[in-house]
Amino acid sequence: MATLPQIAVLGAGIFVKTQYIPRLAEISHLFCLKYIWSRSEESSRGAVEIAKQHFPGVECKWGDQGLNDIVQDSSLIGTAVVLAGQVQVDISLKLLKAGKHVIQEKPAATSIPEIETALASYKSVCTNPGLPIWAVAENYRFEPAFVESKKLVAGVGDMMNVQVIIEGSMNSSNPYFSSSWRRNFEGGFILDMGVHFIAGLRMIIWRVVGSKGTVQVERGKVDGKHGYLVSLYSADGQCKSTFHPFCGVHEELKFFIHDIVQANLKQGNGYEAEPRSSFVEGARDVAVLEAMLESGSKGGTLVNVKKF
Repeated sequence: MATLPQIAVLGAGIFVKTQYIPRLAEISHLFCLKYIWSRSEESSRGAVEIAKQHFPGVECKWGDQGLNDIVQDSSLIGTAVVLAGQVQVDISLKLLKAGKHVIQEKPAATSIPEIETALASYKSVCTNPGLPIWAVAENYRFEPAFVESKKLVAGVGDMMNVQVIIEGSMNSSNPYFSSSWRRNFEGGFILDMGVHFIAGLRMIIWRVVGSKGTVQVERGKVDGKHGYLVSLYSADGQCKSTFHPFCGVHEELKFFIHDIVQANLKQGNGYEAEPRSSFVEGARDVAVLEAMLESGSKGGTLVNVKKF
């Protein structure tokens, strides 16, 4: 265990308990989970109780003192920040300034001004190229359905038409419906859910009609597993479909662990982290979404997307 990279998870909410801990458990041979931190002791202990099934040595940390302990712990090389959208950037920057690699939950930030300030701060602490890594998690660039569909789009000839129809259900039966951070600022639900689909849009758009065929990506469920159905319609009317269960979180966490190990070995010299999860890519998702909302509020007026 001593030879494995040590990481901490900051956050102990629903998503950590139901997704992060199980996904991290699937790659537990690659790292050691040392701490789980939360603002409250109760929340931290609740998450640790679940994590101990897979990581028996994991410890609780909570409050300001617990956060300082993590920041100052030189044995930690990586951290996963899974907190409310309004505080994630500040916590991530604190960890980055301490030299720790960070994979942060989406959205990358809550606004364009916050992104600009964050990038300026990040660049000021990156004295060594490639260090530390700042990644944004849970974006669709890692979902196999979009990786495959992007390849298929290249074979449908000249682009004739693009269609995007997105419906996101959110009612009282959804465990995230009552989360305070999504309600405490305007557009919280749209931002939180929207960046998923913008990441997919920036890879393929969701239905692409070409001169030689059409590629379509649809949300679906097969054998109890949620995921996406990728369909390729050829010019002669034939259709070939493949269902891909969700597994992007697993993939991006695996890439993150690999990247932080390699980056530390090379001390950033000549090493480039996985670009799909970079903070800049996450920032671009937010920029597109913000431009779309601004355009809509102005009756469809053309709006320039902020470049990062």
